[in-house]
Amino acid sequence: MTVACIFCLALAALSWVPAVTGSRNLSITVASVEWLRSHGGNPIVSEIENFYYQLKEPGKGGPPLKSLPHVGVAAAGGSSESEGSEGGESQVAYSPPNVNPLIHPKLPGEGVWEKAGAKVGPRPPVLLTTFRSDPEYPQFVAGVAWIDHTQTELAYVPGLAEPPEPLEDRGNGEVPPNLRKRLVATFNGGFPLETSNAGLIYRGKVKETMVNGIATVVRYRDGRIDIVKWNQGPGAPKNVWFAKQNLPPIIYEGKLNPNLSDGPEWGETVNNATRVWRSGLGIDAHGNLMYAAANYQTVESLAKVLQRAGAVRAIELDINEDWTSFISYRHPGALDPSNLLPEMYRSPERYLTPDERDFFAIYLKPGQPW
Repeated sequence: MTVACIFCLALAALSWVPAVTGSRNLSITVASVEWLRSHGGNPIVSEIENFYYQLKEPGKGGPPLKSLPHVGVAAAGGSSESEGSEGGESQVAYSPPNVNPLIHPKLPGEGVWEKAGAKVGPRPPVLLTTFRSDPEYPQFVAGVAWIDHTQTELAYVPGLAEPPEPLEDRGNGEVPPNLRKRLVATFNGGFPLETSNAGLIYRGKVKETMVNGIATVVRYRDGRIDIVKWNQGPGAPKNVWFAKQNLPPIIYEGKLNPNLSDGPEWGETVNNATRVWRSGLGIDAHGNLMYAAANYQTVESLAKVLQRAGAVRAIELDINEDWTSFISYRHPGALDPSNLLPEMYRSPERYLTPDERDFFAIYLKPGQPW
């Protein structure tokens, strides 16, 4: 019996050691947890995680905040407030209206859009803001980014390990150096395919079978971006360049998914009502992407943040502090990177070095000036 146990442990070590010592942008602790998940230990990890977050569950109320974190160039002592258009699309260009805060009186800069780039001119391609996300929890702050689709293009970048093999043209799990001169933002790519049980189309080919009814980030071959509830079957339509799926939509046609409060679909490892770091991606009525992230969020409260910011369709992305990242770059060449929220756990250099998880990159369109 002892010999058998030693043999089993030795076999496990042969798999574990490469997983935690390989060229991946992860701590040994996180790498060990991911290794355990992929080797049948997901139920154990889930139980431990849920117990941990229940112990950390915050109480309602508390002293009100006196200020909010500055974002974008304002965080570096740069610009003043950006004024959004309060109505429909202007003849020149659309910019989003400032977000009406949930809690009054509002704090200085709350819900006001700030440009993410230092010298981007009168039409910033990325705008950032913060606001308090829940009146019952007045100390919770959400960060939101708005991305102008007329000036930018979205790229899906595979990581070193996600999506899993086989994958042609994987790359190095980072923003390619030759594209960094046009880079304006990067953000996390959603659950691993093994966890989401959903699909992926990469460079026009099916990597993992697509699933109807699942929220999907789509880039078409003509460059257009959308967030849809997939209804085109298991294959790759001819006009789709990439499509990444992750769970059912949290917002669809302007309305919150009615299952958000008690549905089990959003988070196999952490319950949908557990308050934890969560991130999501939405699209507004004008076709512009909107990213949101905050700590101590349920899937319903995250959806409400995106809805309040103007999203009409939205998908939940990653949860937990280890995976949630939105990074903007104040200068061309991916210089002066900055996390959307100062509490974000991962380094703002994250996607400029090899990372094991897939992610999205936002580039200025070719010829578009900073």
